[in-house]
Amino acid sequence: MKFFRFLLPLLLAGSWCAKAQYTLGGSVRTPQNIALDGAHIHIGALHGITAPDGSYEVHNIPGGEQRVVISYIGYKTLDTIIFFHNDVRLNAILKPESLKLEEVVVSERQKVAQSSIQQQRLTTETIEQYSSATLGDALQRLPGVYALRTGTSIVKPVINGLHSSRVPIISNNVRLEDQQWGVEHAPNLDINAAGRISVIKGTNALQYGGDAVGGLVLAEPMKVLKDTLFGKSILTLNSNGRGSSLATSLHKGNETGWAYNAGGSLKYMGDREAPDYVISNTGNREANFAGDVRYSAEKYSLTGYYSFYNAAIGIAKASHTGSSADMARAINSGIPGVIEPFTYNIGNPRQEIQHHLAKLEYDRKLDDATLNIQYAFQFNRRQEFDLRRGNFRDVPALDLTLITHSAQINWVKYLGASVIKAGGNASLQDNTASPDTGIQPLIPNYNKTEAGAYTVFSHSFTDNFSAEAGLRYDFAQITASKYYQITRWENLGYDGEFDNFITGERGTQYLTAPEFTYNNISAGVGARQLLGSDYEVVANAGLAMRNPNPSELFSDGLHHSNGTIELGDLGLEREKALKLSAGFIKNGETFTFEATPFVNIINNFIYLQPTGAETTIRGAFPVYNYRQANAVLTGIDISSTWKPLQNLQCDFAFAWVNGNNTKDDLPLVDMPPVNFSNTIRYNWQWHNLFTELRSEAVLRQERFPDYNFFTDIPQNGELTPILVDVSTPPAGYHLLHFRSGAQFAVGRSSMAVSLSVYNIFNTSYRDYLNRQRLYTDEPGRNIQLQIKFNY
Repeated sequence: MKFFRFLLPLLLAGSWCAKAQYTLGGSVRTPQNIALDGAHIHIGALHGITAPDGSYEVHNIPGGEQRVVISYIGYKTLDTIIFFHNDVRLNAILKPESLKLEEVVVSERQKVAQSSIQQQRLTTETIEQYSSATLGDALQRLPGVYALRTGTSIVKPVINGLHSSRVPIISNNVRLEDQQWGVEHAPNLDINAAGRISVIKGTNALQYGGDAVGGLVLAEPMKVLKDTLFGKSILTLNSNGRGSSLATSLHKGNETGWAYNAGGSLKYMGDREAPDYVISNTGNREANFAGDVRYSAEKYSLTGYYSFYNAAIGIAKASHTGSSADMARAINSGIPGVIEPFTYNIGNPRQEIQHHLAKLEYDRKLDDATLNIQYAFQFNRRQEFDLRRGNFRDVPALDLTLITHSAQINWVKYLGASVIKAGGNASLQDNTASPDTGIQPLIPNYNKTEAGAYTVFSHSFTDNFSAEAGLRYDFAQITASKYYQITRWENLGYDGEFDNFITGERGTQYLTAPEFTYNNISAGVGARQLLGSDYEVVANAGLAMRNPNPSELFSDGLHHSNGTIELGDLGLEREKALKLSAGFIKNGETFTFEATPFVNIINNFIYLQPTGAETTIRGAFPVYNYRQANAVLTGIDISSTWKPLQNLQCDFAFAWVNGNNTKDDLPLVDMPPVNFSNTIRYNWQWHNLFTELRSEAVLRQERFPDYNFFTDIPQNGELTPILVDVSTPPAGYHLLHFRSGAQFAVGRSSMAVSLSVYNIFNTSYRDYLNRQRLYTDEPGRNIQLQIKFNY
């Protein structure tokens, strides 16, 4: 209450200060009338940022002649002089730059766009709204993007039904190498470190690799080109988890000379709570940093970048059971086996992760061309702690260190209506599993070497039609050192087939040295046609090849973060995917619409199948085997925005995926169910006040394979087989979310305050794509207060 007593006078004072001088307001848009979200407005020491609809306001402007600079990455800067003797409205139209390498991928749709890549981008407002959450949580706001969860804080993006190694995360033009093969491994990336976050659905972004069977996620830091200094701090308070987060950043821009960005975040959350109980041991902590220093001259720039991600994540105790009877009871009853009082303590099981990324980058402007060269170093440490006793209580059961060196070069040549892109990359990777755990590691020691090269040619045939084609080659070699129990080796059918991998025998174990080499070709073609001023049609076809990852090949044991035993398969072959997609796009000031149907034909599709249960000294756990089959995924993503009134906006999104295992004539497991959302938002001119109500509906997944299994449990002195239902999807659900906020001037700075209520009616539900849906409900209502200071 004391906090709100302090906040109210502050807001009133800011409101009074706003009227003492002058205000500049308006909008920033492209020549095609597309709003630019996140454009920067600078007036001396004053600074403003456009909202998702392109609108902005800058308050407390002194009277007289003032220089106004409006900038946005990839667009020509507007630099003008305005004389203020009253409030001024300026609607800016920014034209695209023509000689920027990165804008080939990340730019908004433009006239004669030479890239057929279909991309969607999170608004700056959405990124800030999820400041205390995860990248996967925020990406769910895009149509066709789902979230694969393990509990409450481990979230991976799912694009058109695919995830993990099929959806690379590109952080500041570096492919994130953070043990991403694990379904229970969230991207080691703080959402607050990103100035722009985009999703590319499809296989055509060959610059970033040839194995993006599902798509790509691009996270880019903020880049300020004008001579200015500004910053922001975001404080977020959450009722569910009874925790908070603080993110702050400082940005110094310069067109030439020195510039820098620096930012950090802290997150502290306790146990999440379902409507009917506490989900015990689900707190999390984060302490993150990201920053860069850039020197720019007329023809070149040199940038050094470093980021550090540090997290501790609690795993729900209910997901770890004792006997086979306990496991069957926990899964079949729908009631958590462990419910304890709320606490901020994070006990076992838990994950502790540290990820370092350092990068040096050189950009050079040539005659009608650009050149980019970069080197990156990544150090990833993952520790997973189990429920252990005695001297091993605080010793991790899994302790992996992954070191990756990578280098790449990208060249772009502009030839009138044509653009040629070419480049190459190479990487060396070493994974070390600590022997100090006292447990055979889930993933063994391995080394991986990769190299690749690509070229893409784009051409605008007319003002209304463009096309592109690209080709990529990738080489990969992986060598491992691993012990197998001889009984496991024989049960997996390796005896006789992979005897050449055996290098020795130690008691009941084989010492093996598996080695695999892959040579892959990827390709893509696409075209874009403008139909008048408001309509576009886009078509793409892409061939992608993905090698089995270390988890799929070598997994052998208990995966502690999810309480499952996972078994890889040395006989897995590489996936080959042919994806066809089209896009029908309607642009406009009052109504936009986009529909994107797709077909993804994947040979040797790798999936994780429940096959039974196994009892260890730790207890009984479900067993999951990696399997392979041919698959076909079809679906469609639809989104639209309608503005029936100047201040009223209605957003709609719909996504449907249909996955089939054509080998066994079964539905694919873990396919996202049909979902759709509606958002109604009203904006007032008074302090940019807005109010929105969002409806989120997820239908029950009616198409699923039956992978239920029997396990023997003791009853009346005898072992009785009991069916364990791990396949049946939970019921569908409908959630309502509310959000409202406003902006206020505070001296020469500004403050934004927002209040959100997620799951307004505290609905109990379970999500089909949560790996822990077998044990607990999803979290209930969360009331969130967020305060942002711009300075």
